[in-house]
Amino acid sequence: MTTVLLTAFEPFDGQAVNASLEAGRRVEAAWDGPATLAVRVLPVSFRRARQELRTAVAELAPDVVVCTGEAGGRAAVGMERVAVNVIDARIPDADGSAPVDAPVIAGAPAAFFSTLPVKACWAAAREAGAPAEVSGTAGTYVCNATFYALQHLLHGRDGVRSGFVHVPRLPEQVGAGEPALGVDVATRGLLAVLRAALVTTTDVRVTAGSLG
Repeated sequence: MTTVLLTAFEPFDGQAVNASLEAGRRVEAAWDGPATLAVRVLPVSFRRARQELRTAVAELAPDVVVCTGEAGGRAAVGMERVAVNVIDARIPDADGSAPVDAPVIAGAPAAFFSTLPVKACWAAAREAGAPAEVSGTAGTYVCNATFYALQHLLHGRDGVRSGFVHVPRLPEQVGAGEPALGVDVATRGLLAVLRAALVTTTDVRVTAGSLG
């Protein structure tokens, strides 16, 4: 049986909710296969998120891993293309750690690409009615660090697809006029992304100007 691992983050930065967690819970409730879906909630911690992700991968041996996180200032579900080996924390994580200009993994490569079919995932999310984009940066906080640790962990494992998707903050998390996305729309987008990741054999070709 094919297994999909979906992760989301706990609330952070004074927020009562995390958009990735709210969408992830709804994805879990709506999932009807045929693959087995496992959802794990990670702490917003540079150290513990990596450890708990590694444990989940070892336990489940998933065929597809999609980590998700919340992105303030965005209005579209974002397929992240690349994870970089740098931490530059604007605020402390849940453990009070705030590294500046530090590597995620010392001595490891500068970057790893997503192994998800990012453009097919983008197209699927849009077809499902969710605004979507392919993003060239996952930032330098816990989302990027977790994405990088995932790609480093799975590098060279043939047949396993993995990557990161950012979900915009919910309307109730932001002020008037600030970018946000309703949880129902984000859920539709994530469901479409997971299904595209499962069935796509060759990524679609879409020009860069179309991916916003």
